[in-house]
Amino acid sequence: MHRLAFARTTAAARIVANARAPTISPRIAFQLRHGSTKPSDERKQALEARDDLQRDWDAKVITYEELKPKTQQPSPEKYLIDVREPDEVLQGSIPSAVNLPLSVISSAFHLPSAEFKEKFGFEKPRTDQELTFYCRSGKRSTTASDVAKRNGYKNILNYKGSWLEWTAREGQKPAA
Repeated sequence: MHRLAFARTTAAARIVANARAPTISPRIAFQLRHGSTKPSDERKQALEARDDLQRDWDAKVITYEELKPKTQQPSPEKYLIDVREPDEVLQGSIPSAVNLPLSVISSAFHLPSAEFKEKFGFEKPRTDQELTFYCRSGKRSTTASDVAKRNGYKNILNYKGSWLEWTAREGQKPAA
């Protein structure tokens, strides 16, 4: 008799242990917490801003045809930034470009303006200023675009054709 009662108790304990708590969908959880299924406008904007910052690799890609006029009429309000290393820049660069190597770009964006200018030879870009990144083949420029975005820059362009396309279109032979 005691064995039968013990067996039933053990079986019941196994059933309880294996039973899962009911799950609540995120929408229902939000409704229970806030009394509505619609998030407030402030919350919605905050979530969209967070999502924009977390989205990677979404800088607008520009073409050779869009970049060419920018090199012929440079502006201090728009930077064309070569993110190759200095030894690569010796091979040549796109006219009006400034060099800010990818290896230092993140820390460079945190420098005070005066120190930035002293170290890199041009004014530190403002966060609302147009920045166009390029490298040798388009990979590092994509990464630089992402780093700039994560550091608060908003007007970012990526020339994915980069140095290889530029030299091919301009009739120059890229150095090996």
